[in-house]
Amino acid sequence: MSESIINFVDKGGPGLTDRLHRPLHDLRISVMDRCNFRCPYCMPEDKFHKEFQFMRSSERLAFDEIVRVAQVFRKLGVRKLRVTGGEPLLRQNLPDLIGDLNRIDGIDDLALTTNGILLGAHAAALKAAGMDRVTVSLDSLDDDIFAQMSGNRGSKARVLEGIQEAINAGLTPIKVNTVVKRGVNEHTVLDLLDYFRGTGVIVRFIEFMDVGTINHWRYSDTVPAKELAEMIDARWPIEARDRNYHGEVANRYAFRDGAGEIGFIQSVTRPFCGDCTRARLSSDGKIFTCLFADHGTDLREPLRSGVSDDELLAIVQNVWRNREDRYSELRRAKSTAPGDKVEMYYIGG
Repeated sequence: MSESIINFVDKGGPGLTDRLHRPLHDLRISVMDRCNFRCPYCMPEDKFHKEFQFMRSSERLAFDEIVRVAQVFRKLGVRKLRVTGGEPLLRQNLPDLIGDLNRIDGIDDLALTTNGILLGAHAAALKAAGMDRVTVSLDSLDDDIFAQMSGNRGSKARVLEGIQEAINAGLTPIKVNTVVKRGVNEHTVLDLLDYFRGTGVIVRFIEFMDVGTINHWRYSDTVPAKELAEMIDARWPIEARDRNYHGEVANRYAFRDGAGEIGFIQSVTRPFCGDCTRARLSSDGKIFTCLFADHGTDLREPLRSGVSDDELLAIVQNVWRNREDRYSELRRAKSTAPGDKVEMYYIGG
């Protein structure tokens, strides 16, 4: 990458763009392929059983390798980092990584996505290390539905305790991500909202989508956000809000009575590929340019073979410049066959 482009990025210019003129602003970093849940739409128990072979620790990027990659992405325009998994809090000494990422000059937002089970024990340490905010995945407050959608793992009470500890630590604004699947949990949406209204927690509803190849996705299982919005509006009137920034994935709404904000992530019914500014780093060091990608570009081998920072930067630059992913926009025109796609537990949501 030329020095002039780097300078342009540092001065606030758009920097590196892909073939569809989308800039690179966000990097999602998966630090762990394992998870302590077995959500049927992500890691179903029948496939990810106790004999399943996850990565060995030596196969995952070390913290210093992750930081080095993040520094390269920062030079190319990234200003937001999100740490994901699997379940990222299963990675030992994670606050050490957060502290190192926090020291990268020019990173404006450092966030974490978690299922919340371990959050209560780590919230204070994450905040002290420099974490800005957290997003918690929580699909229902109904005990039976929670058990079904988590694969009978974990405890709803511990998730709620973790959210409260995150609030106490100042990891705000906290967002709760809820995947809505027809016939499973759409009838619990209002109870979830009722619990969090007025707390400052932002609940975001995610349309059930065809990530990976193992969740047996059908369009009929997707509850369109428009349908949810109408149901919510009938109980508590809501009104649309402008986006906070270019590339924000959720369509924002607020309760008219001032009780807070909600969001809808509509990858199926209202794709946002045209504004996508995100790259993803898997825990074993592959770069993916789409959540629905079928392959990634390996950075671990170059990192461990002594590649220079300039050479590493050139690899990433080439990947992004040639990016033309827009899977969600093309989904309805594609065959109904699932095809080959990377699994969400591996790439991070």
